[in-house]
Amino acid sequence: MKECHVSSLCTLAALAAIGTGLGVSTGTAQPPPPSPEGEQGVQVLTRGPVHEAFAETVTFDAEPGIVVTMAPPNPIDEVPPDQRPEGVNVTWIPGYSAWDDERNDYLWVSGVWRAPPPGRQWVSGYWGRSSQGFQWTSGYWGDVQLSETEYLPEPPQTVEVGPSMPAPSSDHSWIPGSWIWHHGRYAWRPGYWVTVQADWNWIPAHYTWAPRGYVFVDGYWDYSVGRRGVLFAPVYFDAGIYARQGFYYSPSTVISLSVFSDHLFVRPRYHHYYFGDYYDISYQNAGFYTRFAFQSSRYGYDPIYAHQRWDHRQDRDWEIRVDADFRHRRDHADARPPRTLALQIALGAENPKSQERNLDVAVSLERLAKSQDSPVRFQRLDNEEKQRLGQRRQAVQNFREERQKLEARPVDRSADESSRESAPARLIIPRSPIVGRRGDENGRERNPPSVHKAPEPDPTVQAKPRRDRAGADATAAKSGERTNPESKGQSKGKAKRKPRDD
Repeated sequence: MKECHVSSLCTLAALAAIGTGLGVSTGTAQPPPPSPEGEQGVQVLTRGPVHEAFAETVTFDAEPGIVVTMAPPNPIDEVPPDQRPEGVNVTWIPGYSAWDDERNDYLWVSGVWRAPPPGRQWVSGYWGRSSQGFQWTSGYWGDVQLSETEYLPEPPQTVEVGPSMPAPSSDHSWIPGSWIWHHGRYAWRPGYWVTVQADWNWIPAHYTWAPRGYVFVDGYWDYSVGRRGVLFAPVYFDAGIYARQGFYYSPSTVISLSVFSDHLFVRPRYHHYYFGDYYDISYQNAGFYTRFAFQSSRYGYDPIYAHQRWDHRQDRDWEIRVDADFRHRRDHADARPPRTLALQIALGAENPKSQERNLDVAVSLERLAKSQDSPVRFQRLDNEEKQRLGQRRQAVQNFREERQKLEARPVDRSADESSRESAPARLIIPRSPIVGRRGDENGRERNPPSVHKAPEPDPTVQAKPRRDRAGADATAAKSGERTNPESKGQSKGKAKRKPRDD
């Protein structure tokens, strides 16, 4: 791309090329054009963390969020795109800042159009102060029927080892076991086989960490990845860009879900999926798991990969090809997808066959909406819906702040000193503004299948304290496993940005 200076024509051309919406709202009839990528300090990324609301990670032994010393910036003024997927159960979930340890800085995880899982509500994550800096508390899809949030003591070490008997049929998939708070203590609920549903992903029971304790998220049905909505590319902003008065951002670069899973990784310590080029051997040492390695690592469970494996159950060589593709990309840098939209555009110009190699991971929203081959149909937002979404954005921010304030309070689990360590803390947190509806009366949205009947907890299974995760994985590495999670050292960010307002 040629260098662009002050010319508004050049600026608009660059904007069209990179497929993002950035601007400064000045109240005038014609606000100045937004800044282009590159020299102006804006990069649209074709790799990075996946919005937690789009894909929630499942780790067997939930861990506290990462801690960094650098304060997160204030939330970016993000405006939803003008086009949304059709459907009555689709809503906009705003983005948030995520720590990028390679940049030693924050990047912006763009908001998503999402069909929320039926009967679930989105409990937004947040950055909160800790004794060592700023700590991430993950979001999760909670049960909308629960009036209280229960904060439990740390669960014991998982005893999940996979199935103890063959699958009843090729249509079954294994659901891992989990510890359940049962009559004032933890009891092990064994794993079990279930029949897979073609259009639905079962998200198994798991825990998520919060400053007050561990929150149990029971299993639920989510839409298959292709039915969840629209995932937008993350963006890196130089601090000087969004610090300007009146700055706003509207995402318009879409991550293609047709190749999304081909380049998908899990980073459990960071509580996120990541997509794109994380193939180099160094990322294994930084805690990135390939989709197939995470599933077999005993670290956690990947519902997306489990569903893919079921989908290819008649193809005996599918897993062999997945492994071979990963090894090829690990060993050949030119086989990996580009890391920014600008590089993807340049690669496409030089090699028109790049799409055939699954290297194009992003496309402009405008192009996707016009495509006859798109599996998603779009509609324009009217003014009433734009206003409603603006109010929703503020409601989500208020909800996030209220959750942070409530969870920061000191824990007092019981007035009885003898039961103080075991009694869970309970809080009434307001209902989230983002709630998944069940099938409507006109039948335009299907209800999910019935919830699985899980086995009863087994009180005879002995609970053991958590093992040293780093030591266990060092042993696994010596035995030939392909991945190692990162050490539990904290990221030490340098204070490059202006701290957020508290």
